[in-house]
Amino acid sequence: MHRQIAGSLTGRVTKWIVLAAALVLTGVMGGFSTQLTEVQDNEASSWLPESAESTKVLEALSETVDPNDIPTLVVYHREGGLTDDDLAAMEADGEEIAALDGVTDDGVLSPAAAEAASAQGAPVPTLVSEDGEVAYLYFVLNFGADGWNAIPDAADEIRDIAVLDGGEVHLAGFGGQAADSAEAFEGIDTDLILITLGVVVVILLFTYRSPVLWLLPIVCAVVANTIATGLVYLLAKHAGLTVNGQSQAILSILVIGAGTDYALLLVARYREELRRHEDRHEAMAFALHRAAPAIFASAATVAVGMLCLSFAELNSTAGLGPVNAIGVAVTMLVMVTLLPALLVICGRWVFWPKRPAFRSAEPTSNGLWARVGRAISHRPRRVWVVTTGLLLIACLGLFRLDTSGLSTEDSYTKEFDSIKGQRLLTEHDLSDNSNTLQVVAGADQAADVAAALGGIDGLGEAGEVQPLSDGRAWFEATIDADISSSTATNIVEQAREAVDDVEGADALVGGGSAFILDTKIASERDSWVIMPLVLLVVLLILIGLLRSLLAPLILMATVVLSFGAALGISALLFEYVFGFAGSDPGFPLFAFVFLVALGIDYNIFLMTRVREETATYGTRRGSLIALASTGGVITSAGIVLAATFLVLGSLPLVFLAELGVAVALGVMLDTMIVRSVLVTALNLDLGGKIWWPSKLDRADAPLTDTEAEAPLETVH
Repeated sequence: MHRQIAGSLTGRVTKWIVLAAALVLTGVMGGFSTQLTEVQDNEASSWLPESAESTKVLEALSETVDPNDIPTLVVYHREGGLTDDDLAAMEADGEEIAALDGVTDDGVLSPAAAEAASAQGAPVPTLVSEDGEVAYLYFVLNFGADGWNAIPDAADEIRDIAVLDGGEVHLAGFGGQAADSAEAFEGIDTDLILITLGVVVVILLFTYRSPVLWLLPIVCAVVANTIATGLVYLLAKHAGLTVNGQSQAILSILVIGAGTDYALLLVARYREELRRHEDRHEAMAFALHRAAPAIFASAATVAVGMLCLSFAELNSTAGLGPVNAIGVAVTMLVMVTLLPALLVICGRWVFWPKRPAFRSAEPTSNGLWARVGRAISHRPRRVWVVTTGLLLIACLGLFRLDTSGLSTEDSYTKEFDSIKGQRLLTEHDLSDNSNTLQVVAGADQAADVAAALGGIDGLGEAGEVQPLSDGRAWFEATIDADISSSTATNIVEQAREAVDDVEGADALVGGGSAFILDTKIASERDSWVIMPLVLLVVLLILIGLLRSLLAPLILMATVVLSFGAALGISALLFEYVFGFAGSDPGFPLFAFVFLVALGIDYNIFLMTRVREETATYGTRRGSLIALASTGGVITSAGIVLAATFLVLGSLPLVFLAELGVAVALGVMLDTMIVRSVLVTALNLDLGGKIWWPSKLDRADAPLTDTEAEAPLETVH
């Protein structure tokens, strides 16, 4: 019956219906997909978990402090000291900037204005360094709820105004960081996709050695990406789905990479069936019938793994789950409908110059992976013990993985404008007064709370206590450190400990650095909750697919071992090769979900074929046949996925660069070592026991030397 369903999708008439439906759907979704960047929510505060202390501070100050305020600095620098003309030019720049749309009514605080206010006893920051080489303007931008999307244009206007002949000017503060973040994600909906497709095309040309065949998977990947991004746009626009630049980047990479993997598996099986069936429609029906379960299970594993992220406290992580689950589901549907239709429409000629003729020999039966399988079969236990030992040694690199977080400067792989401005402020002992600690407490205890913060090194004096409508009050104090640095988060921790000691104050500490700290806390919690959940749901999928208990447990153990080895090696690369200062707190969780969900794919591709061949040949010989048959396609799929994730490194963000390297390394370990060597050796050593408690291979006959060296051919 399943073969009849598969055949109905690629019949002589239905193949054209499938093609027409795909074209119509792509045309409709294409208009929506181009608008996805318009509904991104990259505002950091929207990522906060509701239970976070910094979120509670934002809620308490919602009537007093506009959450859409974006404190911004323009930093001026001249070697040898700023001249009177330079300071006069700054004043003029400040007046022009104050007149721009988006600058709040408070206007621009300039050095002259700060000096005048200070002379009258007002608590204002120092805007000029003691050596006179650096000074800055301070103002607040506010464009409403969608203001972060307006930052790039506002940044361009400010940079056009603020120019210093013979000196340098930098846009810094929250506004400068937001502008740089927008620049970092610039071209995410075009350049990143084009680079990814270019990499995949090169790999497919090498894999297929055909000037035509590569085009079909690429067309289907583009269709899948268009439909997926269009659907995500509609859900973000009308159903409240959270999408940010990070999730959009990973969505496109995942769709193209996973889609190409599914295409490679299906095309390889179709090529096999073309050698057995004269009619290409019948060949595709058999190919879909046998390949679809593995593709469905693979897509389900990735999608469910992604959906586990929905249980995260951190909104940015929770939003990534459904976005990528949608992408994988759409990709799977495209690859089992449109791709088969295109293949049978084109016919055998699409494989030119090596067309698979009817009744021709299957080349994989004596290929590289067949030889690897024979080599393993002589001493399988020694092979899997040694392989496991080497992977465990690689896991030792985990002790060098630093996930304490990254400063703003260390978060990028290139030096952005705001980083240069921040460095100048630090080097010349000027506080970035855009980074403040916001404290909310009972009105009667507010003065005591402010006094309790007095001894914290790196925290400025508390500002004026301002009343709130609910019998509470709040004040600010400047943190003299980069907002994302460990120094700043340590100050927040000290502040929270200090205010907790004020009895009855019920004080809360928030602000930008508090948000960074709460993000780290939430990330650590999410890792402990989501990692076991992903393992559980993937294990259940494998049990249902393989109808066994022991095999899924062994496969999960190999994938976790591969994850540990990949992260261990990656940690050493980050520190000693790339020179990264550390990793984002959320990095291990993201790497885990992608590596486990994607890494198990290749074991699914292999083990479903092992199970299929076991019914005829037994587990041990079936394992050799499965490795020979799937080895080439799985290796190619791994190379494709690794290369696509490495493309994330083209974005100047350390987090995405590290994620790309770790996933790529883990995928290559899975395809080249774990799946081909470790799992095959375990299958050959355990034999029919691997299917326990199933009685699939009751005979459980060991391989003789003659059987191990015999040509590997499948019979259907």
